[in-house]
Amino acid sequence: MSINEIRLIIDSGFLVLIWAVQLVIYPSFGYYSQSNLFKWHQSYTKRVTIIVLPLMFSQLILGIIHLWQTQNWYTVLSMFIIILLWLVTFLIFVPLHQSIDNKPLENVCKKLVKYNWTRTLLWTLLFGITLYYFLSILKNNVHICAIMVA
Repeated sequence: MSINEIRLIIDSGFLVLIWAVQLVIYPSFGYYSQSNLFKWHQSYTKRVTIIVLPLMFSQLILGIIHLWQTQNWYTVLSMFIIILLWLVTFLIFVPLHQSIDNKPLENVCKKLVKYNWTRTLLWTLLFGITLYYFLSILKNNVHICAIMVA
């Protein structure tokens, strides 16, 4: 399996995950009582970290490797987006989640939904450029094979 195929799989996983978080998970926090949100959120963050952290590290490591191997518009732009995602996640979202663990407030839950649009759009963009890059390589490979057969 090529690095492009692996990146497409990981970026697809993030696309599904971030839209589920944006449209279902974060909005559902508003339906919990303060005490129930406090209980649920501690469990939620531990469980979702098991899914998100390996994906984020995989995305970062593959982005670095790919950029090291090939410097082009895709590897540079995708690495820039990945770095932005890490910064937004750890500078904005980790503190927001920690504040819910300390004292869940309705405005924090609203901020999660509002601010998460940034990550939703970034991961959607990353998936889009990864898919475009993957398909362009696939198209070029098919074209080369056709030339070789002819």
